[in-house]
Amino acid sequence: MRPDDYLIGTYRTHGHAIARGTDPRRVMAELFGREDGCSRGRGGSMHIFDLERRFMGGYGIVGGNLPLAAGLALACDYRGDDLVTLCMFGDGASNTGNFGETMNIAALWKLPVVFLVENNLYGMGTAIERHSAVTDLSRKAEGLGVPGVRVDGMDVLAMRETVAEHIRMAREDRQPTLVEAFTYRYRGHSAADPEVYRTKEEVEEWRQKDPVKVFRDRLLAEGVISEDYLEDLRERLERRVMDAVEFADNSPEPPLESLYDHLYVVGDQVRGWYAVDERTPEPHRGEEEREVGTGGEARKLAEAGAAYAGQASRKGRKPRQATDDRDAADALEDEDDD
Repeated sequence: MRPDDYLIGTYRTHGHAIARGTDPRRVMAELFGREDGCSRGRGGSMHIFDLERRFMGGYGIVGGNLPLAAGLALACDYRGDDLVTLCMFGDGASNTGNFGETMNIAALWKLPVVFLVENNLYGMGTAIERHSAVTDLSRKAEGLGVPGVRVDGMDVLAMRETVAEHIRMAREDRQPTLVEAFTYRYRGHSAADPEVYRTKEEVEEWRQKDPVKVFRDRLLAEGVISEDYLEDLRERLERRVMDAVEFADNSPEPPLESLYDHLYVVGDQVRGWYAVDERTPEPHRGEEEREVGTGGEARKLAEAGAAYAGQASRKGRKPRQATDDRDAADALEDEDDD
């Protein structure tokens, strides 16, 4: 990809942003919901975004980014430039209506877009053979005019070479294509995922194919890098991660009165209330939050709520533990107690 090409993902796109050049400190600050985050804390962990680097964010709606990718590619056609859009999505999104509609319009209008489906064999907790009649996803858009290819998603170099060629096809031939990265998800979909839909032996077998491990071993075997280099690399990366955590921890929280900033276009052309704040005894317009919220009733209520949340719970958790992820059993136990 060129720096001016577009990349758009689904959710949890931390790695995508860093790969495009976003400062890891700003990504970490966004995870913390802080002002120095790449979206000033508004996106949080799920929705990293960096317009400067043409990373157009992640989207929580399954398949929701597909028509947006087509829109980006169409904009490039309108401008007459040769930019390419790379759109990444999961295997489950290939079953949505957006998938078929986007493939059809991309082929019909010859849009410069590469669709990259990450087939990790499970849509949440559902195996691909149980949610898709066609399990070779590289062929799923052929009937709509978008040819595809399957590539080993665990092979770093195979992925790089394949995607590079398809980007070239989109840029030079105006041919939209579909690349299926055949890969695997080691962990559950979330902290509450009991993973009863697969065996531990299956997970361990795939772990042996880990792309980082395999690529590392290949570089060592061919004498490209040394064990000393690897050890130094690990230390440098560890320091970089800790630096990002410290940066995020020291970044300020967004002010409470900024709650409604950057939601809608507000001006003379917008006559009605574009948002309503009902946290106060007398509801007020969202666009007035800066005036009403500063030192007002909404702030007092928020501070009271924060103070209450900071107390140790009846289950004996410390204040910091109260915000940690809990597993499904813990959550269910709380419900039973209620």
